Amino acid sequence: MPFAAEPPVINEAATAFMLIASSMVLLMTPGLALFYGGMTRSKSVLNMMMMSFGAMAVVGIVYVLWGYSMSFGNLQDGGGDIAGIFSNPFHLFGLSQLTGADGAARLIDPFGVGVWIPEYIYAGFQLTFAVITVALISGAIADRVKFGTWITFAVIWVTVVYFPIAHMVWGGGLLSGAEGGLSAKLFGATDGVASVLPIDFAGGTVVHINAGAAGLALALVVGKRLGFGKVAMRPHNLPLVMIGAGLLWFGWFGFNAGSELAADGVASSVWLNTTVATCAAAIGWLVVEKIRDGHATSLGAASGVVAGLVAITPACGALSPVGSIILGVVAGGLSALAVGLKYKFGYDDSLDVVGVHLVAGLWGTVGAGLLATKTGLFYGGGWQQTVLQVLIAVISLVLSFVLTYAIALALKATLGWRISEDAESEGIDQAVHAESGYEIGGFPASGGRTTSRPVVQAAKAEGANA
Repeated sequence: MPFAAEPPVINEAATAFMLIASSMVLLMTPGLALFYGGMTRSKSVLNMMMMSFGAMAVVGIVYVLWGYSMSFGNLQDGGGDIAGIFSNPFHLFGLSQLTGADGAARLIDPFGVGVWIPEYIYAGFQLTFAVITVALISGAIADRVKFGTWITFAVIWVTVVYFPIAHMVWGGGLLSGAEGGLSAKLFGATDGVASVLPIDFAGGTVVHINAGAAGLALALVVGKRLGFGKVAMRPHNLPLVMIGAGLLWFGWFGFNAGSELAADGVASSVWLNTTVATCAAAIGWLVVEKIRDGHATSLGAASGVVAGLVAITPACGALSPVGSIILGVVAGGLSALAVGLKYKFGYDDSLDVVGVHLVAGLWGTVGAGLLATKTGLFYGGGWQQTVLQVLIAVISLVLSFVLTYAIALALKATLGWRISEDAESEGIDQAVHAESGYEIGGFPASGGRTTSRPVVQAAKAEGANA
């Protein structure tokens, strides 16, 4: 994107909006830690939460160093776009270039509509997306992997998989509406823009299909938990799951509405569409549960909420409220059915990353091609939009799965993925972090001896002083 002929003027309202939206999306990762943590067994809760916090720590640094440059380095002044797959990692390395010679923050108008915001907050907003995407993957391999290998994987995966797909979809690459993109090649272009624009408002391909396919690849390479399919592995703290789902729902408004980059009419419709799709998905999941199992559960309600949020993410700017309800109820029902696939096919997707994020992400991306009010097939828009949506969904899935599988195999051969069987049986919290989520009388609630010497010594000292 070229600089303006006249010096641009910061839009303070849009900047404030983006500061709030970015903070809300950042909150989603601790919310996910609670959601995932409550779904694991008590002896694994801290490790599960640490996988989210660890991803937040390393991906945040990597994004500033080379992630933003790889994803969006070509937006303003040409960052050496490489075959439409990624931008030059060193073009904006460290982001020092986002401050002008006078010390003022450089402004950017990503959509070319005259709304100028500091590029720092645009980079920050995109950083939070990268963080939550990596954290989502962790749910597929709960209870059983080395923390160091996970952190190494996070750095490699976000660089090799996430940044290129983000560039391809949002940064003017092959899966975008740019003149050199897939859509323009298939259906033509007008004035340098594809005649049929791909619909991915806030991350159906970049975030959810990407994370879901990666979760499946990791689950296959890492292998099953001890006792999978034989021992009950129920969520240990359902109130924690519900709290996490609530925080995710709240943060998701920053995720979806914030992707408009301004507090305007589109952001308002996105907010409403996000709300009603999520409500409908919760109902869809609970109905399936009630018919299939005879009970509508709190875990089902929380999972339905997430499935609805996932599905509406790519479509939220293109649907009507009624279309969003249809999209949501189908997403909830499909995901409720899909979470059982791991038992049928024998892969251990511990916390249903595949069943929720991959399935609902695929449906949301394809459903946008059916239900979009302007170009959707059900609204008389023709078949092109639906075909394009299917193509970008499949390409994102295949790219993520193949690349993640290769990364996972390389790490398996070098660092190794699995903790020992003894450590897994005792509990990964004690074995890896020397902590437990819950202690009763100085002993971990899940059994086993505490390793915290300062606590024991303090207790002895307190007894001696009594």
